[in-house]
Amino acid sequence: MSVETVDYSWMHEQISAEQYDAMPEELCRNIEIVDGMVHVSPTPTPFHNDVSRRIANVIEAAGGPAWRTTEDVDLRLRDIPLLNRQPDVLVYKADTPRNRRIPLDAVLAVVEIVSPGSQSTDRMVKPLEYAAAGIRYYWRIEIDGEQPVIYTYSLDPKTGVYQNTGIFDGVVKTNLGFPVEIDLTDV
Repeated sequence: MSVETVDYSWMHEQISAEQYDAMPEELCRNIEIVDGMVHVSPTPTPFHNDVSRRIANVIEAAGGPAWRTTEDVDLRLRDIPLLNRQPDVLVYKADTPRNRRIPLDAVLAVVEIVSPGSQSTDRMVKPLEYAAAGIRYYWRIEIDGEQPVIYTYSLDPKTGVYQNTGIFDGVVKTNLGFPVEIDLTDV
């Protein structure tokens, strides 16, 4: 049996939006692009996926026919230098074409679930990036124990910075322009 050599040099050079768009979708599924550089994301745990799916389903039901949710979709925040993120849950206008990428002007909220290796990024970096992109709501979910804890934020239009709107560890009762209630003990 022979071992093939794989060329990963493209991962060590800044790439453009055009180069990224030309990549196969399968390759882009587990990467984010930060300042044009490739960042590989580990495969999430089953608990992470269960929490993500549950949150997405409840938000979509609460949003009615005007809103949809999706998971792990490519979200372009900036073209130069390229900044693509893949939020765990994305809430967007239901009349948006469902192509490879949801446009920023259709996005209402993003949800990130903190995983080992993403703590600093999810707690500090991504909120700044999403706020700069004008996304109205950001939720961060911590899943260290058996039950998730959700931190909710709303974008202050005057400062362009997220303001904390709640910390929930039992039942989430909040607002995304429509009321949302999630029983975290059921996840």
